[in-house]
Amino acid sequence: MVFTTARPQGLAVLHFITKSENQNHSMHHFHYHGSQLYCEDVSVETLARKYGTPLFIYSQQTITDRFLALDQALSELDHLVCFAVKSNSNRAVLRTVADLGGGFDIVSAGELQRVIAAGGQAGKCAFAGVGKSEAEIRYALEQGVYTFNVESEAELKRIDAIAGRLKKKAPVAVRVNPNVEAHTHAKITTGTYENKFGIAFEEIEKVYARASRMKNLWLRGVQMHIGSQITESTPFETAVRKVGPLAARLKARHGLEFFSLGGGIGIVYDPALESGSPKWWLAGAGRKTLTPARYAERLLPDLKSLGLRILLEPGRFISGNSGILVTRIEYVKRTGRKNFLIVDAAMNDLIRPAFYDAYHQILPLSRKGGKLISSDVVGPVCESGDYFCHDRPLPKVGEGDYLALMSAGAYGSVMGSNYNSRALPAEIMVRGKKAAVVRRRQALEEIHVGESIAPWQK
Repeated sequence: MVFTTARPQGLAVLHFITKSENQNHSMHHFHYHGSQLYCEDVSVETLARKYGTPLFIYSQQTITDRFLALDQALSELDHLVCFAVKSNSNRAVLRTVADLGGGFDIVSAGELQRVIAAGGQAGKCAFAGVGKSEAEIRYALEQGVYTFNVESEAELKRIDAIAGRLKKKAPVAVRVNPNVEAHTHAKITTGTYENKFGIAFEEIEKVYARASRMKNLWLRGVQMHIGSQITESTPFETAVRKVGPLAARLKARHGLEFFSLGGGIGIVYDPALESGSPKWWLAGAGRKTLTPARYAERLLPDLKSLGLRILLEPGRFISGNSGILVTRIEYVKRTGRKNFLIVDAAMNDLIRPAFYDAYHQILPLSRKGGKLISSDVVGPVCESGDYFCHDRPLPKVGEGDYLALMSAGAYGSVMGSNYNSRALPAEIMVRGKKAAVVRRRQALEEIHVGESIAPWQK
């Protein structure tokens, strides 16, 4: 693995980590073997040449390692790790989680269908989201989901009515908004009263009391979620210590079975070394990465005494570092002030930089030495926001060379679109020395399937 550390004069130095060091840090299984970037034991450039670009590539071993790290960290508790399907809904990714015994955090009937199609169990699915339709609730009840994470009293009433018509008891957990600031990006903060999610902490006990009188509801648990890409334990500790006693009271009054902590554990998008040593991974402004062990160490004391099953709903932590987006340089354009690397991937393939100003590490598939050049990596879409980095020190590369956008396994392909009538990329899963297409590249003519001209235009 390679990453850059900025020097005071604005230049950068490339650092390299061996495969074994990378594995010891449980980051991911993308590494340089000689001068070539590999995913596990497969050359990334070989895949790019065979399947074309843009191209998403996933490491099955990384998904497995990340899931098991969380699962094992909670081993002292009765628990279920429910992977957030919205982060990566590829069926091969979902099957990997299902085979590990995991559950799923879903936010639509479509995601539930994907889980079932991938071999997952509806009975291990927590159905979240603020706007569940009647059709979605009916389908989820028929399939037997583990719980509905309910966001409003209006939703409770709707679920009760639909369950009554189906002659079923609907398992529910009301989502508590604890009004805890997670200090993350404004667009992925969910746990304050400024957000649309959940019900205010002060109202929860009254809501449960009213819900207990609805004949078709099973008050199975209570849920919270404070945000995403959180890289320190303090916000989680604050929320658990606030909501935990509430969960205990609700358990005593209504016989609750579980307490869902939501997801939100962050990942390293911008790796750096502390004092040039691989002793610590750093995230953001010099903060040590929040590991599953550290997360559990800080939360277990408050959770053990509750006697409740604990649900965790991670997405990015499991899938984020497991995937990359490979792109080919079409042109190098130099102006008086800029060096533009114009690539064949675009904001419709990976929207995070345009949407969140998000950072993704960018590596050449063929490791290069020499002086680094301050470069903008931009896509072909006719939008100024179609970029992957600005003024990033990168090795000298040319037309036809390949770049890897790292940590693209979460909120990458799932947020893709056909903007500019661009086809969706292919997706590859790698396990050891094996690679398989797990989503074929979309054909251009498929983009407008389902469209038609109006009868009077014929």
